[in-house]
Amino acid sequence: MLNRNLKRGLSIACLTTVLLGSTVTLAETAFAASTTTTIQTLKRGKDRWIEVNLSSQRLIAWEGKTWINAVIVSTGKSSTPTPTGVFDIYVKHRTTRMQGDDYDIPDVPHVMYFSGGYGFHGAYWHKSFGTPVSHGCINLAPDKARWLYNFASVGTPVVIHR
Repeated sequence: MLNRNLKRGLSIACLTTVLLGSTVTLAETAFAASTTTTIQTLKRGKDRWIEVNLSSQRLIAWEGKTWINAVIVSTGKSSTPTPTGVFDIYVKHRTTRMQGDDYDIPDVPHVMYFSGGYGFHGAYWHKSFGTPVSHGCINLAPDKARWLYNFASVGTPVVIHR
């Protein structure tokens, strides 16, 4: 009985639907619905918030339902993806040093973290905006990062989706 219930549960968990030739899991569908609901809620308010579309590599800064600015970004490459979800900016640094196993970059400008080590920041070391090349952070041209840094505050909501 337990084995049959486990198999049924796994079958339900693995259930997929085919949509426009691509496979979409129910969890992804639920996440998309949750993200859509969050965006609708934010648009009903008057507060500032940030939307990042990983598919189009675009960031839009909003005040409620009013579009304020849009910029091309560079998000995480497939081996180091940018997380999707709803977050809040929790700390801001005018500059900081970023280090990892295969990089060490001093004086990274206009850094705003929204989840662990993931954040928005200026990227002076590349010009590949519009292409996912980062280690998971959301890279902006330095002047765009400065603008976003001045636009957002600690606590500003961030919605990242595909």
